[in-house]
Amino acid sequence: MLFLLIRRGLRQHLVSTAVAVLLVALGMGLVVSVWVVRAEAEQSFTRSASGFDAVLGARGSKLQLVLNGLFHQEASPGNITAEDYLQVKALPMVDRAIPIVVGDNFRGVRLVGVSDDFFQNLEYAPDHVYTVEPGGRPFQVEQKEAVVGSLAAHQLGWSIGTTFHPFHGLDYNPDAQHSEIFTVVGLLAPTNTPADRVIWVPLEGVQKLGGHDPAAFTDLSAVLIRFKPGAKAAGLMLDTRYNRQGKRLTLAWPVASILGDLFAKFSWFEQALQALAYMVAVVAGASVFSSVYSSMSARKRDLAILRALGAHRGFLIAAVLGESAGIGLLGCALGFGLYAVIAATVQEILRTRIGVLFEPWAWNPVMVWGPLLMLGLSVGAGVLPAWRAYRLSVAEGLSPLS
Repeated sequence: MLFLLIRRGLRQHLVSTAVAVLLVALGMGLVVSVWVVRAEAEQSFTRSASGFDAVLGARGSKLQLVLNGLFHQEASPGNITAEDYLQVKALPMVDRAIPIVVGDNFRGVRLVGVSDDFFQNLEYAPDHVYTVEPGGRPFQVEQKEAVVGSLAAHQLGWSIGTTFHPFHGLDYNPDAQHSEIFTVVGLLAPTNTPADRVIWVPLEGVQKLGGHDPAAFTDLSAVLIRFKPGAKAAGLMLDTRYNRQGKRLTLAWPVASILGDLFAKFSWFEQALQALAYMVAVVAGASVFSSVYSSMSARKRDLAILRALGAHRGFLIAAVLGESAGIGLLGCALGFGLYAVIAATVQEILRTRIGVLFEPWAWNPVMVWGPLLMLGLSVGAGVLPAWRAYRLSVAEGLSPLS
């Protein structure tokens, strides 16, 4: 009986009910999206850079070094010498030091010159190393060969045996094509990191391209550094050497802290989105109140008849609150669908633009308190109409004026 009464109330004012459900869904979707996307985006960036502890480069911004060296964004602030690389590589606390050179592209896809150490059991995540798909192989350092990241290969439609002419600069300019021809000899196995978005070639393959300054043939853009396990003081020691005592080089360390500073710069935008989500949630609550209040007012006679037939006042309260709760439950279910659309869009953007893995359904407390918040607002919006139903007298409800 109670369920039938609730269903009738929801159907009697279908338009206002649908609007209330949509607003609850919008509030629910925004609340979950703002918190999950923020947390998972930061986690995704941190995971993608977890293979290295620091980036050594020319004097400049630490953030620029991290974005350029690990995420293949931005430009290098300058070059460092091969001697700088050899010195840091020889340090006893350094486990791996990978030199990179950037400065060329193919139709907007960045070429990254790297040493062959890159394909020698280099972990980008615990127990995961960079490998080449079966049927291919790593490049030979003395040849014009390339290993292409999985996303880049898909974007360009390349396979093993494809040949290409690089273009000078990080931005595609059809008039700046190099004469050298590179051959794709391998496809990098998917890593869900920015490494999937670039074309990997030997160091000298980039350094000695036609048009580059011969005086800089041995220069490097940066060195990616991983410390040995247990070398806790390594970062502090190198930070003192390069950042405080030196004036020519910059050590971007620790990477996680630098990325945290990046997200902190956009905290104002996150706070604005949170405020917007809360405003939509409040509007959704008001919409639920309007829908339930109108429904109850239109059914005063029905409620009075139920009272005359012996229905308890608590039954009427349960019917009104059940109606508002029904709107909340429907809105929350639809809200998760809206979040799935938002998360899938963000996931695709991060995958194609940055190359990082975004996990939209990773556990986050907002997936519990978000629906509870919207359900609480919905039920709360039904309290006043329920109180009116409780105070409704049989005589008033059956009056011809009612």
